[in-house]
Amino acid sequence: MTKALAHDEVAPGPVERVGLPPLMALTAGRSDLVIGLLDGPVSLDHPGLDARNIRVVPGFDAPTDASANHGTFVAGILSGRRDGTAPAIAPACVLLVRPVFTGELPSTSPANLATALIDCVDAGARIVNLSAAESGTSVGEGTELADALDYAVRNGVLIVAAAGNRSVLGGSALVSHPWVIPVATPAGDDRSTLGRSIGRGLAVPDNEVFSLSPDGGTTVMAGTSVAAPFVTGAAALLWSLFPAATAAEVRFALLSPGGATRRRVVPPLLDAWGAYPILREMVNERSVRP
Repeated sequence: MTKALAHDEVAPGPVERVGLPPLMALTAGRSDLVIGLLDGPVSLDHPGLDARNIRVVPGFDAPTDASANHGTFVAGILSGRRDGTAPAIAPACVLLVRPVFTGELPSTSPANLATALIDCVDAGARIVNLSAAESGTSVGEGTELADALDYAVRNGVLIVAAAGNRSVLGGSALVSHPWVIPVATPAGDDRSTLGRSIGRGLAVPDNEVFSLSPDGGTTVMAGTSVAAPFVTGAAALLWSLFPAATAAEVRFALLSPGGATRRRVVPPLLDAWGAYPILREMVNERSVRP
């Protein structure tokens, strides 16, 4: 049964619902932890961003308002100023922006995603956020993207990807890769976006998410591309608190609070604070082994 809110109560937003505030109180991230952002270009002069913590890798920098709007919005979720209106989950981490959008938003070809992913890995990213869908998939391009994902695995890079609205990416090479954490959004009836691979991922409420817009102000967006950076940000905070952890350990901790056995298509909500003691125990146990 849903608890009714008193007239002076405010409904918890996505940050609160996924257990991020306790982690955000402990850290804003580490300056030696790099988050790769495969998205649109980011307005680096936005007053809600600290451009000193943002690096840009040249890419398909589409000069459109739509692409900059999407990239700036997601950047605000991850790297906005903590005293601003954006979620600003891990602003002390380095944000490595690699523009990928070339046409209809938010999408690009698998070949472009593969190239951009390798660029981020080679530039030192430890986590990569892909809030982009695949368009025009061919057999060869799908293989190229899978190879790039394998390259990320070999280099210990964690991949978080938007699972696509209304099952669009349920069978894509990106979301179906076993290393990728797919992120969905709960629907109003508590069912999530569907897809054969999404059940092993996580869900994040995407309603009423406020973040930055290229005009220097704020705006509201929804969708899985908005949900994904909440998981990416949680991973960045956990890794910042436990820098000796491996990518596999961070991934396990994020996925564990939802239950070890995943038999449903609907993924559980991200529980960032629930992942904290799991990762702490793994790192501590490893440190005392003979």
